[in-house]
Amino acid sequence: MQAGDWDARYAERQQWSGEPNPLVASLVADLSPGDAVDLAAGEGRHALWLARLGWRATAVDFSATGLARGRAQPDADRVTWVTADVTGWSAPPDSLDLVLVAYLHLPDPAMTDVLRRAVGWLRPGGRLLLLGHDADNLAHGMGGPQDPAILHSPRRLAPVAGLLDVDRLETVPRATLAGTALDTLLWGRRPA
Repeated sequence: MQAGDWDARYAERQQWSGEPNPLVASLVADLSPGDAVDLAAGEGRHALWLARLGWRATAVDFSATGLARGRAQPDADRVTWVTADVTGWSAPPDSLDLVLVAYLHLPDPAMTDVLRRAVGWLRPGGRLLLLGHDADNLAHGMGGPQDPAILHSPRRLAPVAGLLDVDRLETVPRATLAGTALDTLLWGRRPA
């Protein structure tokens, strides 16, 4: 999809809940706040949540309309909002404590390139959290993109996981109103 496609979706209606994804919340809630970026932030629900927890959060997305929705939310002034394509945006090396990538789906090599660069943005000990639709969701889950070329899997993320001390790299179930969806989770830290 292009930025204009997402602008149209966001202009039509709010796309996501204002609350963080429950798995994201359970993994991040107990971390000490620092500097974080929410890549492909959309309406900024995770960036806003992080800011409320005391993080210095940046939300990056190519949809100006999605980000405008985020800027209209309470506490939006606590987030830095950046309209940019994540495939070209960059943070300074060793500048972040958390890179959150929730439901960003790109074909390779673009996806792997974004994630490898993201690892370089982390300070030693900084965390990378990727959560997205798993390839097995096509046959065994509900919803999500239907293009296998953009879906995640533990195997597909192995080159990025090799750059991290990995806590979790797995397929995880997610309850939806329509049934169970399958996501891929990568949760690790940059080695010290």
